[in-house]
Amino acid sequence: MADSAQDKTLPATPRKISKAREQGQVPRSRDLGHFAAFFVAALGFVLAAPHIGEDLRKLLATGLRFDASVVANPQAMAGRMATFVWEALWVIVPMGLLMGLVGLVSSVASGGWNFSWKAMEPKWERFNLVTGVGRLFTLDQVGPLLKACGLAVVLGVIGALFVRAHVGDFAHSLAIPLPAAIAHVGDTLMAGLLLLILALGAFALVDVPLQRFLWAKRLRMSHTEVKQESKDAEGSSEVKSKIKVRMREMANRRMLAAVPGADVVVMNPTHFAVALKYEEGGMAAPRVIAKGADLMAFRIRDAAHAAGVPVLQSPPLARALYAHVEVDREIPAALFAAVAQVLAWVYQLRAALSGQGPAPSTLPDLPVPPDMDPRNRRTAAEVEPA
Repeated sequence: MADSAQDKTLPATPRKISKAREQGQVPRSRDLGHFAAFFVAALGFVLAAPHIGEDLRKLLATGLRFDASVVANPQAMAGRMATFVWEALWVIVPMGLLMGLVGLVSSVASGGWNFSWKAMEPKWERFNLVTGVGRLFTLDQVGPLLKACGLAVVLGVIGALFVRAHVGDFAHSLAIPLPAAIAHVGDTLMAGLLLLILALGAFALVDVPLQRFLWAKRLRMSHTEVKQESKDAEGSSEVKSKIKVRMREMANRRMLAAVPGADVVVMNPTHFAVALKYEEGGMAAPRVIAKGADLMAFRIRDAAHAAGVPVLQSPPLARALYAHVEVDREIPAALFAAVAQVLAWVYQLRAALSGQGPAPSTLPDLPVPPDMDPRNRRTAAEVEPA
């Protein structure tokens, strides 16, 4: 069963946040965009007011100056219209580009930079009228709608009160020359625009943290989702078990391939086998190149017999090497004496087989420290009183 909203109390993990951003889900505040657009427009209007007023005066003067010959010539009227359009575009296009840049910056400021192709992909389920009508009455849709209605009401009330308070000023502008009227109306409108900007700033100040809170709330996870994500990231136990088995098989094959290069294989006849190699001048101490227990021990023994590598039965040394030395590691100093006797026995055996010396005698008990033999430690633990 899917987790209910009440169960989703944990914050989103970095992995879920990353996936949400890949799908285009980031906190965005429309009120911040509205505030930024109005603020930049008002700032631009204040800075460029003298130039705008002068250009508007020239445009009106040029547009109202014509005679009968101009009216009678349609081509001349079309040319004048084209001139007016180009002059207007020099004002409209830069302002439009500036508003686009402002919208981009305000969007990045509220949710950070994020580009996602998935957000542009068409979602055909949204064309379903039945589910579409149902989404209209969800909290995610009703909340922004109520907020937009509240903003429209506040801005409408501010605008109505401002116009009511300054209706006399607008009427007065009809009785003064056109240049002065334009400047007078501009100053009056700037005061009203400032009130609207303050209202939008108040809404943006609340909406930015609100959108981030709602975004984080939508991404909340349940304990089950967190566990499942952790399992997906680390892999299931079955997959990890198969990987371990495969890695163990590869390691075993590498060890078996290294056995023919060993100098000797030391065995406990029924449990352990350890292959040793020593190169004078190339190694500081003898090295374990393969080891195994039970079935693997017999496979190492068979590989040694097939390659002609001597196999020596020494249970204490085999147990000590298997317990304390990893593959491709040098033996510890405590086992130097025992391994040295083994290698000496091997070299004598090689000399005897090549006819260059007598056969070696039977090896005496090897000097394996008692604390290096795992069996001695188990025996001591068994006899220790409870």
